Amino acid sequence: MNEDIQIVEAGVDDAKTVGRLVHALLVELDPEHGETIDVDRLCRTAETLLADDAGVWGFIARTHGGQPVGVLMLNECAAIYAGGRFGEISELYVAPPERSTGTGAMLIDAASSFAKSRAWTRIEVGAPDVPRWRRTVDFYLGYGFTEVGPRLSLKL
Repeated sequence: MNEDIQIVEAGVDDAKTVGRLVHALLVELDPEHGETIDVDRLCRTAETLLADDAGVWGFIARTHGGQPVGVLMLNECAAIYAGGRFGEISELYVAPPERSTGTGAMLIDAASSFAKSRAWTRIEVGAPDVPRWRRTVDFYLGYGFTEVGPRLSLKL
């Protein structure tokens, strides 16, 4: 693990940091359109979700100097197939210089510990398309996630 990084649970005061890190993720996922995404709107959404009892929690990776270098957002879900409540990672981002240093695994470790404390049965994640994001999928597989099929979305 990267001893220069600490993981902290995000609070409402961290909403701007969370919003900016999620913006960086979206720009990377869709560079052609990502810059048109309103970062202020993302920050406001983060503030709402982190302030409410919305079943959403965040974890921020920071250098010991306080620089944010990663974020993981975790949502509480429930399903019969899962045996009840479980977690879903909705966003996971690590700044490029911190990749392959263990920072992503540290974020998942924090989310796993949190999930276990709530007696959730599992954590799921929707990974991006392969082959373009093969390295991301391999990261999750290497951590112990298993592939269960693609995720589809209906926007309302």
